[in-house]
Amino acid sequence: MINFDQTCNLLKESSFYYIIIVNMEGKYTFTNDNYSQRFSHVSSGLIGQPFHITMHPDDVATCEMVSQECFQQPNKLFPATIRKHDGQGGYIFTQWEFRAMFDENNQPSGMFCLGYDISELMLERQQSKKVSEEINAQSSLLEEIVFTQSHTVRAPLANLLALTRIMKKNLHNEKYIGQVCDMVLDSAKKLDEIITDIVFSVRKHTDSR
Repeated sequence: MINFDQTCNLLKESSFYYIIIVNMEGKYTFTNDNYSQRFSHVSSGLIGQPFHITMHPDDVATCEMVSQECFQQPNKLFPATIRKHDGQGGYIFTQWEFRAMFDENNQPSGMFCLGYDISELMLERQQSKKVSEEINAQSSLLEEIVFTQSHTVRAPLANLLALTRIMKKNLHNEKYIGQVCDMVLDSAKKLDEIITDIVFSVRKHTDSR
């Protein structure tokens, strides 16, 4: 307990770190000033209160699982990311390291936890993920457009080029020219439809962002 006491005294007034100690009944026996002030909206006096009153209900199981690991390997620290009530109906993200505590008879006496707020980091990660997803979506769209241009567009365009060459060689055959003009018009319509579809896909993707 001497090391735990020294750490608690050293960081009792820390404005960055949170320190809590929870007994075997799952109740707070110590909180440093930063933790007490940050979660005073939950309770003005946390000592003696159940540890889970400050956190997201779904994260209680995480704490219990990590605590079991701590007692199984008492010389190790185990990490956990826990969501805590922000006092405004939402949650902040906090990162913790847990370590099991034992009394003078080497019997389990509680859990020592050192943590800090990582909400800004999590927000940056979420924004980075969103940007990456948008980039991937843009890349997929560009690949689709390139594929469409190199394959779908090429067919009617090749037809138009071929038909204009034929027309050039048969300018004096009015009946033949009329048939070729019909085929040119058909290929032009197909090309217009393909281009319209490409423009629609781009606009639809842009509007959904």
